Amino acid sequence: MTATLTYIRDWQKAILAEIIHLKKYGSTRYLMLNGRLLSKSDSYTYFFDTPSTIKVPTGSSIKIEWGSRKVEGRILSSEGNNVILALDENLGMDLSETYLLHDPWELLDQLYQRLEDMKESKRKRSRIKKLMNPSMPAKHPEDKIKTSTHELILRSKYNPVTYVWGPPGTGKTYTLARVAANKYFKGQSVLILAQSNQAIDVLMAEISAFAANKKKVPDGELLRYGSQIGPALSDHPSLTANYLLQKHHSNLAEKKDSLFEERRLLKYDLSRSFSKRDSDLLIDVEKKLSGILEKIRQKEIEFIKSASIIGSTLAKAAGDPAIYEKNFDLVILDEASMAYVPQAAFAASLGKRVIICGDFKQLPPIAAARQKMAEKWLREDIFHHSGVSEAVKDGYLHPHLFLLKEQRRMHPEISAFSNKHIYHSLVGDHPDVLAARSDIAACAPFPGKASVLLNAAGSGEYGIKDGNTNSRINLWNLLLSFQLIHESYIGGSRSIGYVTPYRAQAVLMEQLLGELYEKELTEADIIAATVHRFQGSEREVMIFDTADSFPHERAGMLLIGKESERLLNVAITRTKGKFIHICDLDFIQKHVYRNKTWRRLADHQLQNGQAVHPDKIGKWIKNQHARLQWMHARKMERVKEDIQSAQRKIVISLPEAEKLGEGWGKVFSLRHKSTKLILLAQNPIRAIQTDEVIPHRFPFPFILIDEQILWLGMPAETHKKAKPPYVAARLDSAVAGTYLTSQFNQRK
Repeated sequence: MTATLTYIRDWQKAILAEIIHLKKYGSTRYLMLNGRLLSKSDSYTYFFDTPSTIKVPTGSSIKIEWGSRKVEGRILSSEGNNVILALDENLGMDLSETYLLHDPWELLDQLYQRLEDMKESKRKRSRIKKLMNPSMPAKHPEDKIKTSTHELILRSKYNPVTYVWGPPGTGKTYTLARVAANKYFKGQSVLILAQSNQAIDVLMAEISAFAANKKKVPDGELLRYGSQIGPALSDHPSLTANYLLQKHHSNLAEKKDSLFEERRLLKYDLSRSFSKRDSDLLIDVEKKLSGILEKIRQKEIEFIKSASIIGSTLAKAAGDPAIYEKNFDLVILDEASMAYVPQAAFAASLGKRVIICGDFKQLPPIAAARQKMAEKWLREDIFHHSGVSEAVKDGYLHPHLFLLKEQRRMHPEISAFSNKHIYHSLVGDHPDVLAARSDIAACAPFPGKASVLLNAAGSGEYGIKDGNTNSRINLWNLLLSFQLIHESYIGGSRSIGYVTPYRAQAVLMEQLLGELYEKELTEADIIAATVHRFQGSEREVMIFDTADSFPHERAGMLLIGKESERLLNVAITRTKGKFIHICDLDFIQKHVYRNKTWRRLADHQLQNGQAVHPDKIGKWIKNQHARLQWMHARKMERVKEDIQSAQRKIVISLPEAEKLGEGWGKVFSLRHKSTKLILLAQNPIRAIQTDEVIPHRFPFPFILIDEQILWLGMPAETHKKAKPPYVAARLDSAVAGTYLTSQFNQRK
């Protein structure tokens, strides 16, 4: 058995390796413009404009990169489109363009220090020992169990450590909230921890709603501690420290609000026209605000001392002595499968009893360092290292593992795959979930179907890699996905998610939605993200774009690698009523083994009659968007009009240029004499007279006009692996045009 001190030392080595990696490679870069020196005393205070909001906490250590120089400093203020920094060195009065570099290693350093504290505390080490080696017999009286919630209440009363396995939609929030409220009603203290602010907000809101139905809860008894409060608490404002401050210390709250507003106006004036008077006033406001915030901090400490249930993120708790120096009767760690093992140990060290809740079938923690200890302790969750998940692999539930067995989120057509292939029939459907989700499944696209495989095979070879990041991109899948979002929206859906394994694909969809769907985004809950970013969220309609296709010679590791089952599980189980899986079946059947989860998903959908093949594209596309139209690729009337209207340049990509039809030469000859024609092909061709040939071959044909109008899939005869029906898409998008231009410019 490993000694607890050995665990702690190994965790510190892992954290130190991650810190070193982040310091060396992990900086996030933010562009800053128009830097002006405001003052110089102990440090040099600068004001910068920023093209977009920089979300870095006040007080964070940063670096400034200006040419070849790098200077350290810290954030004084970051809100809106400007920042105020305190730098260690003078960079001059005016800085036209600089970069802010922020390393998120400071949070890890705080965790490192908490581990150091544990070395000196026998009580904390004892709690960690039980967490890591839950071999003690379970002591809760099984004969007294009335319901599943009651079982967890009993487990957390009689056992020092309880692991909760909460697959998606199984009532994790409902159950944990009632356990926390039960402890509160008995006069016990509870700490709620999680990685994300959203998880804390949702759980605290549920606790508040349940407790308020049982008895009147005095203000301050339940406290959501932290500054990043989300919409989940909009109906529960009394949980926040800001509410308590306004109620009990309104003068401080008013002074803070007044100074924030004064600072905002001064920063706005400075961004428009710099003046010495405004800069001096801003420095004075910052000093006053610092004093007020310190007084507010002392009041918040009083709120923490008075609260019975406190909700906080792991990062906030590890950096705040008001939390980590307290001892709680019960600690509940939600999202535990996303937390580092040392974070779970930190959580367990704070309470007499601990509930560790998560789903080890979803995505594990993320670490960047390629170092032995970091890979061991920061890339796998506490369920794995405690032996709890290994017991499940061996065919039984660990004595200290409590499984939530009934899912209420997904339509049964969707959950059928995850229940069987991911959770091995340990999880089933609630009897009411079919009726609850049928209305969503009834909506377009594919009315009446809850699970759909949209087969993109035969469309052509659209698989490429982004020139900047090497992340995979598939423009055909991207446009199909946008069309699905549009059909869903027109069909009445207002909760739509788009997920993909690849960041470049997700970013491009996010930009495309911002350009083409600006109004709809304000009226509906539509999000585009990687699967990793989407964990913990849910939508009524989910579109899963796998992006992988020919001419790639193998599937990406995100879809077939070690953690691919977890990634696919997250993608599927975010859905309530309609799951649409976009993939190239020919590619899967050629390059993905039958035992891989992605192949199993495709086979499952095929066998259950859920596949929609390319020949049905004309039937499911009911609503052409004004800026995205689909048509037969052999019809040339509209593309002729666009070519004749071109003002600056036309770029044409021909994968198999020798197959270009004779009629295209005449079509391109119709362009204005001043319009430049650029050919992307290995060699010039006789059929068309070009102004420039770039010897780069995209695997798919397209025509790009003035970096705005994109004809994807034309000229159709130059395709590879394309089969009837030959379909082309006309997209009016500066986002897509700029992206494609950047890609072939990189390859010149």
